[in-house]
Amino acid sequence: MKIKIDFQSGIPLYEQIAHSILGLLERGELKANDQLPPIRELADEVGVNFNTVARAYRMLDQGEVISTQHGRGTYIVGKGQKKNREKNKKENIEQLTRFYLRKAKYLGFKPEEIKNCFEKIFQEGK
Repeated sequence: MKIKIDFQSGIPLYEQIAHSILGLLERGELKANDQLPPIRELADEVGVNFNTVARAYRMLDQGEVISTQHGRGTYIVGKGQKKNREKNKKENIEQLTRFYLRKAKYLGFKPEEIKNCFEKIFQEGK
């Protein structure tokens, strides 16, 4: 699994891992019912503490993106298994926005610059 981590970004590693997994889903590299690597295996692969990966998995589990079945593994949740899709959608966009804003702030962008960029891209999409 191709998880990209930027140790210098200032963004919590667990968030980067969770967003990388979401990115793999969006690109179709992960699909419903695919099994994710065990926590310790992914931690070794990425070079982080296993608690960091466990936190990322908990975050995705709470968002009903994955399901951990003790003794069997962790799997991507199938579309038919999602209960509160609209609630999750809202939470996901909020998490994604917070992730972006933290990254932009770390890179030194001012709030007005970020707002202008959002507005420009939003207008382009209409």
